[in-house]
Amino acid sequence: MLPDLDSLALFVKAAETRNLTRAAESSFITVPAASRRLSLLEHQFKAQLFERHSRGLELTAAGDRLLLLAREVLAAVHHMRAEMTNYGAGHTAVLRIHGNTSAMAQFLPADIASFQPQHPDIRLVLEECWSADAIRKLRSGDIDLGVVVEGVDTAGLVCLPYRQDQLAAVAPPGVDLPATVSFADLLEHDLVGLEGGSTLTRLLESHATELLKPMALRVQVRSFEAVCRAVEAGLGIGVLPMQAARGTAQSMNLRVLPISDAWASRQMLLCTRTAVASDTPLGALLGHLQRCAARAGAEAVAA
Repeated sequence: MLPDLDSLALFVKAAETRNLTRAAESSFITVPAASRRLSLLEHQFKAQLFERHSRGLELTAAGDRLLLLAREVLAAVHHMRAEMTNYGAGHTAVLRIHGNTSAMAQFLPADIASFQPQHPDIRLVLEECWSADAIRKLRSGDIDLGVVVEGVDTAGLVCLPYRQDQLAAVAPPGVDLPATVSFADLLEHDLVGLEGGSTLTRLLESHATELLKPMALRVQVRSFEAVCRAVEAGLGIGVLPMQAARGTAQSMNLRVLPISDAWASRQMLLCTRTAVASDTPLGALLGHLQRCAARAGAEAVAA
């Protein structure tokens, strides 16, 4: 006989609280009923899970191992429930999109949001990640669309152009830098950047190597806002996508200076595992995102 989910959930609560009474109360059952359920689990697994003392419950080695496995099972069930919920309320398709941090901080959420009212039958699940992670999950089939910045390995995938991404320096008001700055000039200062797994940090490191100059990356953080906070504190100069930097830096009285190097203007890509027909849900989304990019490009030229 397989253990039921309610008993596993009760076991996890008992293991975490080390108290049968509290576990029973949080499970809305009586203490004797909770005790019987835990005893049945021990019978099913043919292993003692708890040492019972006057001061409470202590996990045995078997109990420690079951706690880990039971948490994984319950997490998988909750994930299954969430996935099935995606198909409720009349949704006929679910598309999973992973966007890199730069796209998520600038334009991707608004572009996705403008698609949804036109296609209420398509459920969109959007998540932020590094470009390399999006490509890995795309290849494994975990997601349907990856929005990444050029420079990552996209071999074997189908990639379409999306938006342009201009890099800029974020500096405190007192730092002596021109209105448009070269990356070589920035290397004379301490820098604040994203953690090493980011595409942006790897890009900066590669161009510093080409210039035969060391890159003094004094601070590494996980978000654009944290970069700006570190710059505001005087820990160095940041390098971020210009549009995203302006939104955060303005409230901190920081300067946002375009980087003049040609490579600082980057292409965003829409990546799929295979070619997508335009009359499919994913094809409709791709077409919408490309139209959003075209409008944005036309508005930038007109301005």
